[in-house]
Amino acid sequence: MSSFAEFIQQSESRDGVRLSWNVWPASRLEATRNVVELGCLYTPLIERTDLPPIHYDPVLCSRATCRAVLNPLCQVDYKNRLWCCPFCFQKNGFPPQYAGISETNLPAELIPQFSTIEYTLSRQQPMAPIFLYVVDTSMDEDDLQALKESLQMSLSLLPPNAIVGLITFGTMVHVHELSYEKISKSYCFKGTKDMTAKQIHDFLNIGKGASVPPPTPTPSGGRPQQGTPDQQHQQPAATRFLQPIHQCDMAITDILGELQCDPWPVAQGHRPLRSTGVALSVAVGLLESTYPNTGARIMMFVGGACTQGPGMIVDNDLRNTLRSHHDLERDNARDVKKAVKHYDGLAQRAAHTGHAIDIYSCAMDQTGLHEMKYCCNLTGGHMVMADSFKTSLFKQSFQRVFVKDGRGDFKMGFGAHIEVKTSREVKICGAIGSCVSTNTKGANVSEREIGLYGTTQWKICGLTPNTTLAIFLEIAAQHVETQQQQLQRGCIQFITNYQHSSGLKRVRVTTLARNWVDPTQSAYIAAGFDQEAAAVLMARLAIFRAESDEGPDVLRWLDRTLIRLCQKFGQYNRDISTSFNLPDEFTMYPQFMYHLRRSPFLQVFNNSPDETSFYRLCLLRENLSQSLVMIQPVLFAYSFNGPPEPVLLDTSSIQPDRILLMDTFFHIVIVHGEQIAAWRKAGYHEMPEYEGLRQLLAAPVDDAQEILQNRFPMPRYVDTDQGASQARFLTSKVNPSQTHNNLYEWGAEAAGSTVLTDDVSLQVFTEHLKKLAVSQTT
Repeated sequence: MSSFAEFIQQSESRDGVRLSWNVWPASRLEATRNVVELGCLYTPLIERTDLPPIHYDPVLCSRATCRAVLNPLCQVDYKNRLWCCPFCFQKNGFPPQYAGISETNLPAELIPQFSTIEYTLSRQQPMAPIFLYVVDTSMDEDDLQALKESLQMSLSLLPPNAIVGLITFGTMVHVHELSYEKISKSYCFKGTKDMTAKQIHDFLNIGKGASVPPPTPTPSGGRPQQGTPDQQHQQPAATRFLQPIHQCDMAITDILGELQCDPWPVAQGHRPLRSTGVALSVAVGLLESTYPNTGARIMMFVGGACTQGPGMIVDNDLRNTLRSHHDLERDNARDVKKAVKHYDGLAQRAAHTGHAIDIYSCAMDQTGLHEMKYCCNLTGGHMVMADSFKTSLFKQSFQRVFVKDGRGDFKMGFGAHIEVKTSREVKICGAIGSCVSTNTKGANVSEREIGLYGTTQWKICGLTPNTTLAIFLEIAAQHVETQQQQLQRGCIQFITNYQHSSGLKRVRVTTLARNWVDPTQSAYIAAGFDQEAAAVLMARLAIFRAESDEGPDVLRWLDRTLIRLCQKFGQYNRDISTSFNLPDEFTMYPQFMYHLRRSPFLQVFNNSPDETSFYRLCLLRENLSQSLVMIQPVLFAYSFNGPPEPVLLDTSSIQPDRILLMDTFFHIVIVHGEQIAAWRKAGYHEMPEYEGLRQLLAAPVDDAQEILQNRFPMPRYVDTDQGASQARFLTSKVNPSQTHNNLYEWGAEAAGSTVLTDDVSLQVFTEHLKKLAVSQTT
């Protein structure tokens, strides 16, 4: 057990890969009996400081239908300078630069410890990153001022060669020229009319040059004169609207400084007119006309719902409320389908040209994230949700977008293509994550359809070190012969082509292999089960199903899958629930499923459609450790009895002499026990003789600050006391083992706090699971 656990952790830290099954059954039938899908969580840009710098192109397999990259799993004939591809078994010759290869003189890509390696393609010209700001002006002056300060701060964080542009929108949409420093000039679009890419191209004179430069005063101070025809040099549109920051720093800073709230009057009882859909359409059209297939981010800042034009989700009359989950279920949201279709089309266009769309939604009410979710999910863009642009949640989250590594480069990638190669016995069912399919067919594409299926390659326009893709696989062979099992293993190779933030093209290659075992050796298969990876993969599958299926149907599917898994790998006597026992590799999985069922990813009660879309988007892109925190929050206890310790996420952990710190990924909650809160209110922590109390109160705050400083997007911070209204953030997450229904069963000396809920506890859930698993009729 310990060796397999170490192997799994090593695989994640070295390659960024976690597989649900690390030993594979040698037959397709036996693989289907494992219940949980064979899949992997792959983090392409996992940070590796020990990778050697390689500045040449990768060596590819010569077979046209394979094209796998040279890797440590290849068999090498040093005498004849040949290598055998582990995927198609084609024998290939080494290029001339490998003439000195030997068993003691290996290139980095053949060294076993470099199963992940990165190539820098230096033959191509570096491309500067592009940042197009799309700013909502239909908001309060205080909010707009805070947003302007954040934007000006972000300009100072960009490298000098970064290309920037600015679009503002309210009732109308304005595309600002950045080539003039003395005169502000913008092109105005009507906020109620959608425009095609060609219309935007023609309206902005893209490819036709800029207009005549502004007149210059004569030396004598007389009337200004227009430049002569020779002086009227034509500027490409790309340099008029999108310029390097070192050339337009003054111009864009002045425009931002002079930016005012939307001047159109807002009648009482009405919302301001906001043209979010047209603004985003113009931004996508501008970039696809000027910088197609170049790394770029459209950064949209929204202060309210779109109330006119394409993409509208509600009109400007306040008597008409924004849609709720209840309205969506009853198909009572008039504008939702048209808005979703509009934003989905924009997301597909942006993804096709390699541009990511970020949405920063800051308002007390909903802004339309439910309709715009595809803009972020299909392009790999960020989604941040806050109450106001004045909050530290937005300011610090926005600042962390521009965080840099030790070499001074942004921790982001652009325009990535992820291709998966597999052995002949393994086929690809699909992928779930912030990506789009490139519809690249291949012999290793499965007939099963999961997520984005029917392809071996996916595109992610915006990558971070935490961006993780879930790829689902299938054992396709009817039976892998025993002799073949001994000679080879099942192999997978991930090839990620992306634009680094420095502008250079890079190729990261990860190659891994897993052993085949005979179906009769089920103990080896069970020993290779990774319950953490399986829980995250099943959570992504459940979310994907929840987008199209009814909520109760998804929960029933999860329950049936869990029961079948327990029946397959549990040890028990028929119809005797007390005899049921799960192997150590499976003991946490039912607990993960219990908390997943109660999570906001599947339970939409008390959440708006925007909140649900935000929560689901985060789970679909984060790595395994962060995803597990979302599914089952982490709880730490601080007391005088010893150092901080992790405790059960249970009502029994809520004690009057404890301070609890809970991390749900979206919230950091500190709850002081009744006794601790009383001491604090009495001011004991300010007295020198109670230094221990002061340190106890400070310890969870320091730990919370460390989490807040490293996470993106920044979580909400809640500091409260037991029994206070905000303690609901904790009581809604803990296992309700002690409630008002079973209070008297615990007795007068029951430990912990009582929670008022009708939710089933983990203990009851587990007992019912055991009964169903051992039942002959299930």
